[in-house]
Amino acid sequence: MDREVYDTMRRVERDHWWFAARRQILADRIAALRLPADPAILEVGCGTGGNLEMLSRFGKVRAIEPDAESRAYAARGGIEVQDGLLPDGLPRFETPFDLVAAFDVIEHVDDDLASVAALSRLLKPGGYFIATVPANAWMWSRHDELHHHKRRYALPAFRALFVEAGLRVEKATHFNTLLFPPIAAVRLVKAAMGDTAGGDDAMPAPGLNAVLRRIFALERGLLGALDLPFGVSILLVARRPA
Repeated sequence: MDREVYDTMRRVERDHWWFAARRQILADRIAALRLPADPAILEVGCGTGGNLEMLSRFGKVRAIEPDAESRAYAARGGIEVQDGLLPDGLPRFETPFDLVAAFDVIEHVDDDLASVAALSRLLKPGGYFIATVPANAWMWSRHDELHHHKRRYALPAFRALFVEAGLRVEKATHFNTLLFPPIAAVRLVKAAMGDTAGGDDAMPAPGLNAVLRRIFALERGLLGALDLPFGVSILLVARRPA
């Protein structure tokens, strides 16, 4: 990602509506997994560490991040954050993990299938892989370019990566669905106007930020009961066969 993207992430990821509500959604999905007591957890591509505190509520967390400055910032809370690149530059771990998390990571790599396969090999038998990616190729924007995305996914294609890697998919759904209409409309208007302005990471005014966070977080209940048919992003949970 561009340096400015990492810098913005560091400033806003605690309070920005998208980061904050997404953490709530992810925490609910992880809480629903049948993890053992004190599970070993790995976050891949942890960026500046915004998810590490949340993940630490569930077990012992380690992380991987290729950007040196972000890696140092993410490790400030005492969690081990190692250098590493997908698919072939991962560090060696002495024991496998109960949970591997890749939150908006796989869209950044050239070889997504090899990356999913490499991460699946870090799982214990019965271990879980939870991942999110941006959805809908037609929503491509300047935001994707600044974040160095290689692609946005259709749900069947993303699901197929995990099946081909030998994992059993337990949940595959869109999310950020309630806010999909206005976000899609803004993306389409910007594309039609040839807008090359910055990404979508700017912090909104406090009142608007609170409203957007509340709306997005409402999907916690929906995702616990069903899979959503459309949305700005995709959430997938897979498991390595025991």
